[in-house]
Order: sequence, then C-alpha cells, then structure tokens
Amino acid sequence: MSISPIKIWGHWGAPNPYKVCIVLEALGLPYDMHLLEFSEVKQEPYLRITPNGRLPTIQDPNTGLTLWESGVIVQYLINEYDKTGKISYSSFAEKYHCQQWLAFQTSGQGPYFGQATWFARFHHEKLPSATERYVNEILRVTGVLELGLERNGTGWLVGEKCTYADLSFVTWASVAEGLLKEIGKYDGFEEKYPRYEAWIRSMEDIEHVKRIRERMAEGRVAHGLSK
Repeated sequence: MSISPIKIWGHWGAPNPYKVCIVLEALGLPYDMHLLEFSEVKQEPYLRITPNGRLPTIQDPNTGLTLWESGVIVQYLINEYDKTGKISYSSFAEKYHCQQWLAFQTSGQGPYFGQATWFARFHHEKLPSATERYVNEILRVTGVLELGLERNGTGWLVGEKCTYADLSFVTWASVAEGLLKEIGKYDGFEEKYPRYEAWIRSMEDIEHVKRIRERMAEGRVAHGLSK
C-alpha cells in the first residue's frame, strides 16, 4: 500500500516536533517537515490549524486527519501505522504501560525540562530560585526513569524491546544534558543514574534516532544554543 507523506509543522530546535519525527522514522513513514519560527505559531494562518499556537501539528493525507499535541500524535501514529508492533505492544499490560510512560513524558519530562531551559537560558531576568526548582525537576524525573528501568530490568521501560514509550524521551533528554553541562550540574550524573545513561546511549545508537538528533543539534547550534 502506498502511503503519502505526512505533513508535520516543526521548528529548527524544538524537541517535541523531533520526538514525532523519531516515531515517524521508526515506523518507516514518509513525511515532510515544515519549519516555523515561534513567532509564527501565534499568528494566522497557523492558528487556524492549531488554536493552541504550539508545535508540532500533523496533517495526514492518508486519513484526512489533522492533529496537534505531540503525545496524541505519537499515539495516533502507533494506532494507525504500527499494526505489527514494531515499536509497541498489543498485549494487555504492556499496551497500557507504554501509554503510562508516554503520559509521564508529556506531563512530566517535557514541561519541566522546558521550564528549566526557559529560566536558565531565555527569561529576561535571572531568577535563581526558578532555575533551581526546574533543574531539580530534571533530576527528579530522571530518578523516576532510573527506578522504572531498574524495576523492568530489561534496559527498556516496557517489555524487552525499545518502544515508542522509550523513544518519546530522547529529544528532551538531549536538551537537558546540554543544559546541565552548561550550568555545571552534570558532574556525577552518570554515576547516580547509570541505567538511565545506558538507556539513553542505547537509543542514541539507533540509526534513525541518530539522524534526528543530529538534525536537531545542527539547528540549535546554528542558532547559538547547546546541542
């Protein structure tokens, strides 16, 4: 069956659109990425597509569906295009455990890591207490993932293979590593979170993950940001 390219609106350095790209690549789906600046997502015509004015959004010509919110997009791609369980499970417990970790990524990792980045790099005034709060959240979320990996015991969050639940954490993990190194908070990280570190490095060695991370890093470095 021929699949037409899925359109995705993204940004040169934003982690959430690239998170979706990793899933698209993992499933072997064709896609076209259209880059916007953050100023453009708060204006027409993008607001007609995504009233929340955030990235990413996809339009799937194969089903006629337009979707925003990255977690829902990931779940849609799995439901529609991973019928063989390439990066997902259909078994009862594993299916819901994958959804659980995706929910944690969208509610825990993404927002807190994003706030840490904002206050450390972009806020118009230095607010050490705000930066400290959200950097501590990076460490707390990392600890949750460390414990989850320990309890599962396979090197992955769910079952015995890399799923979309694992892959959803990669791009924000890259941003957090760069930030922690930049502000001098990375020393001892590998020793404190050894399972997390091994898990991230395992995913970084996957060819399609490597391609997307390189693309995101190139965009960020070109605009003066850490990888």
